[in-house]
Amino acid sequence: MAHTFEELVEKQRAADEAHARVLQLRDAYGAPTAAPWSETQTDTYETAWRAWRDLARDAQAAVTEYAKDEGAPRGDVEANVKKAAKSPEEPPSGED
Repeated sequence: MAHTFEELVEKQRAADEAHARVLQLRDAYGAPTAAPWSETQTDTYETAWRAWRDLARDAQAAVTEYAKDEGAPRGDVEANVKKAAKSPEEPPSGED
């Protein structure tokens, strides 16, 4: 499946948001070794972690495919995507 640069940026943003959620839960719940988590907390955290993992995996696979299709170095594409994902007010600059 062919992806556009904008799609890659959206995938990266979704992965970044999922990661932020995992970090928020970790901060809110504290270390599970300090105070055991409830079953609900454990389930919530594990669900968030799996969502992050899956979104990050999909974003990375799309970057790899895009780089191959465009004949561009994968590392350059990834760096441009991450930069554009962190700057939503700026137009993507990694399409060259």
